Amino acid sequence: MRWEAPLTALRDGRQQGRIPILCIVRSFIVMFLSRLGSLNALSQTRRSRFWSGLLPNGKLSSADTLGRVAAKMFADDVRAILRHVYSRLKRGKALPDLLCGLSAAIVDGHETHATYKRHCSGCLARKIKTAKGERTQYYHRYVAIHLLTGNLKLMLDAEPQRAGEDEAACALRLLQRVLRDYPRAFDVVLADGLYARAEFFNCMSAHGKYVLATLKDENRILLQDARGLFATMAPTQVRDGAVHRTCWDAEGFTTWPQVNGLVRVVRSVERQTVRRQLDGQQEQVESEWFWVTTLPQKLAATGAVVYLGHGRWSIENRGFNELANRWHADHVYRHEPTAMLVLWLMAMLCLNVFGAFYQRNLKPAARKAASMLHVSRQIAAELYAQIPKGAPAAPT
Repeated sequence: MRWEAPLTALRDGRQQGRIPILCIVRSFIVMFLSRLGSLNALSQTRRSRFWSGLLPNGKLSSADTLGRVAAKMFADDVRAILRHVYSRLKRGKALPDLLCGLSAAIVDGHETHATYKRHCSGCLARKIKTAKGERTQYYHRYVAIHLLTGNLKLMLDAEPQRAGEDEAACALRLLQRVLRDYPRAFDVVLADGLYARAEFFNCMSAHGKYVLATLKDENRILLQDARGLFATMAPTQVRDGAVHRTCWDAEGFTTWPQVNGLVRVVRSVERQTVRRQLDGQQEQVESEWFWVTTLPQKLAATGAVVYLGHGRWSIENRGFNELANRWHADHVYRHEPTAMLVLWLMAMLCLNVFGAFYQRNLKPAARKAASMLHVSRQIAAELYAQIPKGAPAAPT
């Protein structure tokens, strides 16, 4: 991946920092790759001989120092390394288009944590009714963008949501930067029903990108119009494994005049038989989906739109869930807005590099024998194995 050179370009705002920033950054990378989950857990390994060969000064900094320096770092420097990793993979032809011949990016919001006790200048606030009365809850939310292409799922960037703005407004600010930094990375933007807004569609169209969003507001005139039209159309039957889909597809809708151009609506009624885990009985489950998109039929058939529409869940399953549950990205390493953003971006960076290493460097037989979690545990085992026996642990 050759990401060592970009790491040396990282900066921080300390006036006379005695510890090189490369020592701090490499410590964060080891923490995420070994999935230790906290700065204090990382500090327990300070006596490991592992650090003498990795850090320029040969010594792991304390948890307080690591958190303090993270608050002085520049998020845009970490974003530059994310772009470097993407460029290397793109040049190595590791990011092919999807089966429908398109590359897609998924945008969605994620709440990292919530608390009633502590807050910082970057916290959002909301009123929560509890048994003890109404209380103010503080939380942080990020909007992230996830590249859906081939067997590598890359997190490209993230933007913290600000007080007084909604998720869609934060996403537009994020996409303005992403469209500048990744102009050819994707053809279509996938989003949930929250982003089915005229300003979002118009902004993407102005930059030459298609949009596909879930349509689920029953009061929307466009949805009512589509239901009426589909009632007069013969559906298309699509079989996708155990799922049977009955699809309707029409373009040229003008009942969303706020959008600059015509839109297309696709409906999919899906049926499949599932076996309930509780009693083992089989049950037929039916679901209905609507999507609104600017993709023309000549570019993406009905099946491609359905495939892309369901592909939106990749940011939840392969992005947020893995980052939160496996990589501990939701942990508040230091409750300060810059530190939280920098460490969230560092977690995304390590996820991308680790996924590329696992998919591109390991042979199929090795991947079959060892899961990604097992490989990360081997990294942690090497870190702990080099702690001298009988060495006292660092204070927590």
